Amino acid sequence: MTRWLWQRNAEGTARFTLATLGNNPLVCVGINPSTAVPDDLDRTVNRVTGFASSNGFDSWTLLNVYPQIAADPENIEFQLDPALKAENERHVAAVLEGRRSTVLAAWGDTIDSRDFLKPVLADLLTVMAAHDCVWVNLGTLTKRGHPRHPLYVAGSTPLVPFDVDAYMVARGLT
Repeated sequence: MTRWLWQRNAEGTARFTLATLGNNPLVCVGINPSTAVPDDLDRTVNRVTGFASSNGFDSWTLLNVYPQIAADPENIEFQLDPALKAENERHVAAVLEGRRSTVLAAWGDTIDSRDFLKPVLADLLTVMAAHDCVWVNLGTLTKRGHPRHPLYVAGSTPLVPFDVDAYMVARGLT
C-alpha cells in the first residue's frame, strides 16, 4: 500500500506537496499543480512516477513554483497571492530539510506566462539553495532555455545535470 504526503490549503485551491513516501525520492519542481490527489493521479504525476522508477528512485515528491491548482496553466491567476507564495516556500523548505535531494527542474516555458512567476521562482530557488539539492532536468532545455515539463519529453529521456545557478544568471533571477 502506498503511503502518501498530500498537503493543500483549507480551501482546496492550492496544493503544496503531493508525494509517495520513501527513502530516496525524486523531487520534481513543476510550475503549478493540477487536480491530482492520492490514488487519482494525472498524466504529469504518472510521468514523474515513471522517471523516478526508471532512474532508481523509490518514491517521488511533487512541488511547484506556484501552488495554485489549475488544470490548465492558462487559468493561473494574473496576480500573485503573497501569503500563498510564503506558505509554499515553507512547505518546500520542510520537504527538503535534513536530507540530500535530487531535484528535477520541470517548470517548462510556462514560467514565462505570468509576470510574477520568474520572481517567485527566484525566491523559491533561494529557499532551496539552503538545502542539499542536486539538480537535474529532462534532456535538453527548451528553445527558450527552460527545463522541460515531463509531459513534453519521451519516457526514455535521461535525467541530466542542471546548473541552476547558471540558469538563474542567464534569466536575470539573481
